[in-house]
Amino acid sequence: MGEWILAKLAFLPDWAQMLLLSAIPLTELRASIPIASTLMKDAWGWSWWQIYILAVAGNMLPVPFVLWLLDPVSRFLSRWRIFRRFFEGVFERARKRAGSSIEKYEALGLAVFVAIPLPMTGAWSGCVAAMLFGIPFRLALPSIALGVAGAGAIVTLVMTGVLAGAGFLIGR
Repeated sequence: MGEWILAKLAFLPDWAQMLLLSAIPLTELRASIPIASTLMKDAWGWSWWQIYILAVAGNMLPVPFVLWLLDPVSRFLSRWRIFRRFFEGVFERARKRAGSSIEKYEALGLAVFVAIPLPMTGAWSGCVAAMLFGIPFRLALPSIALGVAGAGAIVTLVMTGVLAGAGFLIGR
């Protein structure tokens, strides 16, 4: 998937490709960091910290706009059955995934939810969860940013082998 997206973005400078790859809901930084660290390592030649900064910045690019527009756009489009079904499915999955931790801990729970580097727990899902659980923009944006920075750190540590080395040292 990432290779196909990069092929479509090949006309852009390398840094713009990385920003957009990190901003797309299907890839986010959970895929862009591994792609930049492996497939594009020779072509881009970036160090781990450059990859991290671009991935976090790219992942955060759409967040303010999604937080502002998700509720009004979903309400408007839900007038039509096909969109209502789509949004109901997306919202139900997000509610099941994020449910108790965000209900209980609100903004902190949102940050932890976004920081878990698994599918369907990134910035886009965090925006949906913030809307569903009524977390105001002024709390949601920094919580999602903290979660994205944490997820980026975890994925970067995995890709640089730091966590593998730590596991070796503690005997696992």
